[in-house]
Amino acid sequence: MPGRLLLAVLSGLLLSSAFEPLAWPLLLPLAVAGYVLAVRGLRARAALLPGAGFGLAFFLAHIWWLVDSIGTVAWLLLSGLEGAFYAALAPAVVVLLRLPFWPLWVAAAWVAGEGLRTEFPWSGMPWGRLSFAAVDTPLAPAIAYLGSAGLSFVLALLGCLVAAAVVAEGLRRRAVALGAAVALALVASVPTWLPWRLSTSGTSTVAVVQGGVPGAGNDVLFDPVGLTENHVLATEGLAGDVAAGRVQQPDLVIWPENSTARDPFASVEVNEGIERAVAAIGVPVLVGGLVDGGPDHVYNQGIVWDPETGPGERYSKRHPVAFGEYIPGRGVVEALGLEDFSQLARIPRDMLAGDRSEPLEVAGVAVADAICFDIGFDDGLYAQQRAGAELMVVQTSNASYIFTDQVDQQFAITRLRAIESGRWLAVASTNGLSGVISPDGEVVATAERLGSAALVEQVELKQGLTPGVWMGAWPSRLFAVSTLLGLLVGVLTYRRGAGWPERASRGRVSSSTSAGERQSA
Repeated sequence: MPGRLLLAVLSGLLLSSAFEPLAWPLLLPLAVAGYVLAVRGLRARAALLPGAGFGLAFFLAHIWWLVDSIGTVAWLLLSGLEGAFYAALAPAVVVLLRLPFWPLWVAAAWVAGEGLRTEFPWSGMPWGRLSFAAVDTPLAPAIAYLGSAGLSFVLALLGCLVAAAVVAEGLRRRAVALGAAVALALVASVPTWLPWRLSTSGTSTVAVVQGGVPGAGNDVLFDPVGLTENHVLATEGLAGDVAAGRVQQPDLVIWPENSTARDPFASVEVNEGIERAVAAIGVPVLVGGLVDGGPDHVYNQGIVWDPETGPGERYSKRHPVAFGEYIPGRGVVEALGLEDFSQLARIPRDMLAGDRSEPLEVAGVAVADAICFDIGFDDGLYAQQRAGAELMVVQTSNASYIFTDQVDQQFAITRLRAIESGRWLAVASTNGLSGVISPDGEVVATAERLGSAALVEQVELKQGLTPGVWMGAWPSRLFAVSTLLGLLVGVLTYRRGAGWPERASRGRVSSSTSAGERQSA
């Protein structure tokens, strides 16, 4: 068991290395293979330990940025919670390994696990999905055909086929497993030469404003009025450049999340600043604002602010972050008298989730909005595209994470979403990373971190849906149902005495595994 646990921990660290800041995606199949080999041949209960070792190692490294942004306790708790999903997956993998063509079953279970932890508990946590590490690989264009879940399945299957090659007996069987992996990789790479292209309905000139955060740059509440003023000044500077002919007049302007960290409808100073900026540029501005939702609640919204009609349509963040933007079970915590619970002071009001599924209309353009962590979830983005979105926008703050690798991880996810949607995507951040991304994931314009900038780019407006978006949540549902079916078949087969399809000699990780280890397992 110590050897298996070590293999699991090393595999978890390999998986983390596939993401930013290292971004070595070739390690993805090796990490998945290591996980499978670490639990293969164990009893279901015994597989919990290496599964937990893998999950903890992966998330402790993958979300290390929480230490410097939120705190060590949050890092440990979230890593433990997310790592538990990989512990729970391990017994399921043990059962599925009994089935014929087990790589298919195990890969489906991996993706089903990703889908489950994206939804539960509370708001879910999408970080760490296999597909999110593939943006700079030949497989990235396949996401337009397969969707996020489908691409994760391909990557998980590659890892399972590598594991199958390791445990296969004889050169012929190993060659078959490796040949299947190579064939899968080649087929999944075909969209690199045949990318899915949506039809173009027109063009629009988009301006992305990054105003900067006062102070050290990592706290939007340090000077909320000054934060809004920074974006007002950057927009007025853009208007001056337009008047001087240095840049093209934009059709719409995007401000980031928290560009008004005080309610723009309650604060006269903030409201006047927005009006001043919108009047200067003379086109609608998509403002990011914290808006009161009553004495105990708040909304995180994108607000369309028109130079003639003022504030109009709004998008509310669909996925507020548990313990970051709201406190689950706040009433219980307060009833227990835990006044020293630090998050109660940091988050005095709970953020309410939005449910908008239609794009915003900004200067006649149908805009699909996502606010910060929304970019990691499929539901809102898919719904707005199905409702006719022509352009994608991400409003994000990232101020709390500006000195960490979270910023790069989120930007990589954002680039992948542009490929998946087949649409242009504009990212507005308070102080980084802002940018404009083409449908093939190329960053055509970006602003430096901690600086102030206004990016102006002409983008194409797209119509239609990629197959990945058209399928929506159905691949995830299919993988979940197939996993449940496989577990049922595996359990029934075992109980009827059929036992393992592979005999004990094939149930070992290697020929050096001792009989004593198998008996203790």
